[in-house]
Amino acid sequence: MNAEYSGHRDILEYQHAAMATMFSVMIAGEDSAFAEQAAMAAFQEIDRLEQELSRYIPTSDISRINNLMPHGSACIGLDAFQCLQIASQCWTETGGAFDVTVGALKDCWIGKDRSLLHPPSEEVQRARSRTGMGLLALRELTYEVHVGELSPCVDLGAIGKGYAVDRASGLLREWGVGSALVHGGGSSVFAFGDSPEGSGWPVTLSAPGGEGAMLEKVRLRDRSLGGSGIGRGMHIIDPRSAEPVRSRRAAWVCSDSAARSDALSTACMVLTHAEIEQYCAAHPETWAMVVEVGEDGRSGAAVRFGGIKTA
Repeated sequence: MNAEYSGHRDILEYQHAAMATMFSVMIAGEDSAFAEQAAMAAFQEIDRLEQELSRYIPTSDISRINNLMPHGSACIGLDAFQCLQIASQCWTETGGAFDVTVGALKDCWIGKDRSLLHPPSEEVQRARSRTGMGLLALRELTYEVHVGELSPCVDLGAIGKGYAVDRASGLLREWGVGSALVHGGGSSVFAFGDSPEGSGWPVTLSAPGGEGAMLEKVRLRDRSLGGSGIGRGMHIIDPRSAEPVRSRRAAWVCSDSAARSDALSTACMVLTHAEIEQYCAAHPETWAMVVEVGEDGRSGAAVRFGGIKTA
């Protein structure tokens, strides 16, 4: 996904590395000194969230959950708890196609160099037994997470960046910024207000891997767009089959929050066309687009679901 106004003379743009990607904040119609202060505050919020949400940081809330003994529990912070609540809702809505407890399956299939491994079936089955949001009990009154006999490995990689984009966007609004776009590594974006040349902010979607021309151009206003895909060193595990996704190249979902868009775009890498159509029919505010794998192994047809509002 590309924000069309990157480098525009009337847009103030700031970048910051976090969560193993590059975040970008574009602000329109504000004084440069004020805009910079607001953007830096948003980046500080993203850094704070990374410390709580990353399973690769030993002191994070997610690491504390992953280190629980059988039948153990942990009280966690509001942000990690809200991420898990959103993840649980998306897990239910997608029939398990989106699942943040796939950490054990990821470790089983994906090497440290991001190469795809070939684990024995016994190892896959052991990892699969530790997968499923049903293995977590969320207690809202106390922000407590409880695990049973089998402790899952939680990985928020498919929702954490979107949640950070949502929080950063909310913080910019609290500062009084009237128009901005927050971009998280090319896969998560939320925009509010109007760009200098029209209603909303234009964002383009292109075939993955630089293989083709633009597929779609949309305008976002108080809306988010999340994307998932398969590329070099990028693999997505299907929690329902416990195997890597091989038949779909990319998916995008537009919804009212970047966290949900991220989660749902990952689910759309797994869901059938009929399941995506059914989801969009039940959620009219949501639209989706997927790109299948062609006969030559490159990007194939793009299929659209729901009411895409093009620019």
